[in-house]
Amino acid sequence: MSASAPPSQLYLRQARDAAGSKECMDIYDKWAATYNAEVGDAAQSYVAPVLVAQAAIKYKAAKSPADSVILDAGCGTGLVGQALAMSGARAIDGIDLSQPMLDIARDTGAYRDLAQADMNKPIAQKDDTYDIVSCVGTFTLGHVGPDPALRELVRVTKAKGIVVATILQQIWIPGGFQAEVEKLKEEGLVEVISDELIDYVKGHGDKAVLLILQKSQRA
Repeated sequence: MSASAPPSQLYLRQARDAAGSKECMDIYDKWAATYNAEVGDAAQSYVAPVLVAQAAIKYKAAKSPADSVILDAGCGTGLVGQALAMSGARAIDGIDLSQPMLDIARDTGAYRDLAQADMNKPIAQKDDTYDIVSCVGTFTLGHVGPDPALRELVRVTKAKGIVVATILQQIWIPGGFQAEVEKLKEEGLVEVISDELIDYVKGHGDKAVLLILQKSQRA
């Protein structure tokens, strides 16, 4: 990628090429202050946060947003949390690898609680805590792999609750995500509600799997 590329593209390329969690965190720490302006604005057409928030509300229709307890995993600067809050959600927790990103998310006022976490490891949240778990922009190149992250998101979800996540199309199969979802399904932990392909950044060519899992009653 050319050195004259926009900062957002340079940071994104560096993050997707990151060799591990520490390198990825350092990139997002530097990017945090300008992230929303460069990626989250309408000009970038970053539609994934809104699409995930809409899907989360739609598939958890038995419980209103205001009555749902939600975890935004890999919350970044809070784009998904803000979209959920606009739909009426009030109890939203967030976790992210980057503390500067969390600081910006806190300023949105959308979150009940925020904590730093590396999703390549088991997370601190308790079993069966959340009605909805959202995860956008985290399952991508150089970021978080399928194991243990997907199983952890299911673990902290209540029975009959849902996990809504985007997974970059490039890594859905080769990155082991499809295989991990099949494993969770075969173990009776989840039902796959949807794994449709969506625009990730509209007009920029990136596609992602919009994965919606419902946790089994007996899990």
